[in-house]
Amino acid sequence: MLARTAALRLATSASARTTVPRAVFAATQTRSTATTTKTTDAEAYSILVAQRKQRPISPHLTIYQPQLTWYMSSLNRITGVALAASVYLYGIGYVIAPYAGLHLESASLAAGMAALPIAAKIAIKSAIASPFVYHAFNGVRHLTWDTARELSIKGVYRTGYAVIALTTVGAGYLIFGV
Repeated sequence: MLARTAALRLATSASARTTVPRAVFAATQTRSTATTTKTTDAEAYSILVAQRKQRPISPHLTIYQPQLTWYMSSLNRITGVALAASVYLYGIGYVIAPYAGLHLESASLAAGMAALPIAAKIAIKSAIASPFVYHAFNGVRHLTWDTARELSIKGVYRTGYAVIALTTVGAGYLIFGV
């Protein structure tokens, strides 16, 4: 670095320009200076829009191969939100029901459920039991990961398939067995 600096000093002096080899100048970089012009906000915005049109569009999820972990993670979040929303809505409904003339007591709900056709009972039980069981078993899966177990690709898939199997069995028991 020191030799290069000394060679550049020699090259810039008027007397040494003829004696310094041309290779010294080839190693230096030159950049053109940027010019600026005054623009209004509207012109600057239109330039920005034109630049953005030239940028490539992110491919997002369409270029990736779907994987079990994606589906299970998404489904875990969806079931969590659905279960939480159900609890909050039922709680709010239970508080408001007496003022609205509705009956949300256990006896009224049991009598209403008993009066439904079997297909409606199965559909309602499925809508409640499946997300609950899935979210519970997937929560246990996440707790297992928190203990630094089953974090390999093989372990993640093994626990994923176990959650699917346990969800099927558990939801089936709650829907048809109870």
